[in-house]
Amino acid sequence: MNFDSGFELNNDDCSAWDMAEQKAMQAFELYEDGKMNEALSAMNEALEINPANDRWHFNKALTLDAMERFEEAIEEYKLALEFNSGDVEILNCLAVDYTRTGQYDLALEVFNQIEKIDPQFEPGYCNRIITYTEMGNYELAEEMFYLAQQINEACPLCFYNIGNSFFIQGNFKKAVWCWQKTAVLEPNHPQINYRIAQGYWNLGEKEKAKENFILELRKNPGDKEVIFDYGLFLLSCGDTVGAAEKFRRILEICPQNAPALFYLGEIELNAGRRNNARQYYQQAMQCDTNMVGPRFRLGQLAYEDGENEKAFALLAAELELDVRRPEILEVMGIMMTELGQADYATHCFLRVSELQPSN
Repeated sequence: MNFDSGFELNNDDCSAWDMAEQKAMQAFELYEDGKMNEALSAMNEALEINPANDRWHFNKALTLDAMERFEEAIEEYKLALEFNSGDVEILNCLAVDYTRTGQYDLALEVFNQIEKIDPQFEPGYCNRIITYTEMGNYELAEEMFYLAQQINEACPLCFYNIGNSFFIQGNFKKAVWCWQKTAVLEPNHPQINYRIAQGYWNLGEKEKAKENFILELRKNPGDKEVIFDYGLFLLSCGDTVGAAEKFRRILEICPQNAPALFYLGEIELNAGRRNNARQYYQQAMQCDTNMVGPRFRLGQLAYEDGENEKAFALLAAELELDVRRPEILEVMGIMMTELGQADYATHCFLRVSELQPSN
C-alpha cells in the first residue's frame, strides 16, 4: 500500500519511513521464527512511525492471534479496516476472532459483509462452519460446507471444520471420514491424525485410534495435548505403564502441568500406593488451584483415614468448583451424609439430579 502523506518528505522523514519498513520486516521475520513478543514489539515501533498502514495493523493482529490475545487482535483488525474497509482477508480474520470470543452475531454480520463484497471468497463460507457449529446450528454449518464446496471442492479446512461439527453431534463415523479427507488433501494439517484418533476412539476401534495417535506423535512429538490424550487413551485400554510414561513425558516438557500430575495420582491410587497418590494430588492442586479433582481425592483419602474435619474441609472446597461428573457428586454426597453434613449432601444430590434428571 502506498502511503500518501499529503506533503513532500524531507530527508528525516525518509529516514523515519525507512526505519519503519525495517521494523516491519524485522517483525515479519520474528513472527516466522515464532518469537511473538519480539515481533509484536517491532511491529509497534513500525506503527508508531506510520500508523496508517493497514497491512501492518493486519500483521500486528495476526501476531496477537498467535499469542491468543484475541480481543486485542479484534481492535487491530478494526484499525486495519479503517484504512482498507473492503479487504475480505482482513474481514475474514475479524469474523474468525469474533467467533473465537463468542461474539457470534458480530461474526455472522462480518461474514455477510464479505459475501456481498465477494461471493466467491471461499474462506467466508468455510469459517462460517465453525461459527454455526459453536452456535449449535448444525444444519446451517453443513449448508456453509456445501456452499464452500461449490467454490473449492478440495479445501482441506472445510472437511476439517465439518468433521468437527459431526464429532460434536456424536456422528463419529462421518467425522472420521471428513478428517481422513483432510489428511489426503493436506497431510501436514495440524493435529489431523490426532482428530482421526479421537474419532476412532469414540467408535471403539482402539487399534486404529492407537495407530493415529502414534502417527501424530511422530509428526509432533512435543504436542502436550496429544501426549495427554494418548495417555488417557492408554489408561482406558488398561495400559497403566504406558499411560504413566506419557504423563511423565508431559512433566518433562511442563513440570507444572496439573492434569498430568492428577492422573499420575490416579494411577498410584489404583495401584494402592496411597502416599504417592496423595503427593501427586497435592502437587496438582498447587499448580492449578481451580482444578476439579485433587481436593475430592484428598478428601476421600482423609475420609477413609478417619480424618473427618480435614475430609469435610476438602470436600466442601471441591463443591465450590464446577464439578460435573454425577458419579463423583454421588460419592461426595454419600461421604457428606456420613460426615453429618446434610446440607452439603443435599447440594451434591441436587446437582446430580440437574445433570442426570433420570437418576
